[in-house]
Amino acid sequence: MAMSDRRLGYALVAPLVVLLLAVTAYPLVYNLWNSFHHVNLSIAGPHAFAGVSNYTKMFGSGEWVTSLERTAAFTAISVFLETIFALGLALMLHRRFRGRGLLRAAILIPWAVPTVVSATLWKTMFDPRSGFVDYLLGKFGLPGAHTTWLAGTWTSWTAIFVADAWKNVPFIAIILLAGLQVIPDEVYEAARIDGANAWQSFRKMTLPLLRPALAVALIFRTLQAFLVFDVIYIMTGGGPGTSTETLSYLNWQTFLVNTDFGYGGAMSVMLVVIALAIAGVYVKLLRPATT
Repeated sequence: MAMSDRRLGYALVAPLVVLLLAVTAYPLVYNLWNSFHHVNLSIAGPHAFAGVSNYTKMFGSGEWVTSLERTAAFTAISVFLETIFALGLALMLHRRFRGRGLLRAAILIPWAVPTVVSATLWKTMFDPRSGFVDYLLGKFGLPGAHTTWLAGTWTSWTAIFVADAWKNVPFIAIILLAGLQVIPDEVYEAARIDGANAWQSFRKMTLPLLRPALAVALIFRTLQAFLVFDVIYIMTGGGPGTSTETLSYLNWQTFLVNTDFGYGGAMSVMLVVIALAIAGVYVKLLRPATT
């Protein structure tokens, strides 16, 4: 029975796998080929075989290593904070109250807005001349008033975190809410009969039973955060200086600004490898326990 179910699963996903391979196989293979050759459109000449020199150059580049550190820090902080906020939001939306359906629909609005649009809106809102962030901070006498947010390293990152969280917290919350919906109420009734308080029920039952949904949310959100580009491009352009450059932004510069497809190809390959490694770690750590 288990084998037949597995074969049915493979048969159902096979068309999608074939379609994805048809769309992505050639670009991936061509990019891998580029990474082992000297391919720079600004330099005329044959595309000579480079071996692993592009990878050696990348690993020895202080700019690439620094961008990797920034990207890893952004990913860890943003995913951690956004997951906590999203879990609280999901628990709130799971409770019964008047207008719950309307609120559930409303929180999807930030996620539905294209990132280019939301990043542009937040860039405007953090502008000290035309935005309301500076006005509100000054109105209530809060720290950060009269600050040019996108002109400093730490203030720029703060603005990026806020814009990123505004868009992605609803995405995580909806996934976690779906996980909460399938937890039977009888489980909590049994816990109350056994004398468990709210915190014990949350820690001992809600979190373990929410594990599959949490795994899906973390995998998707972590990969999105690690490959972040558009919000950086719109809000700061990697600046001030290069203080907000991420791996994807550096890869874009190498490809489309410097037209170095060989070196850029090596960066792209490493992005894919790291993303696959992250997904593999999550799958292993958050895999449901089996008996």
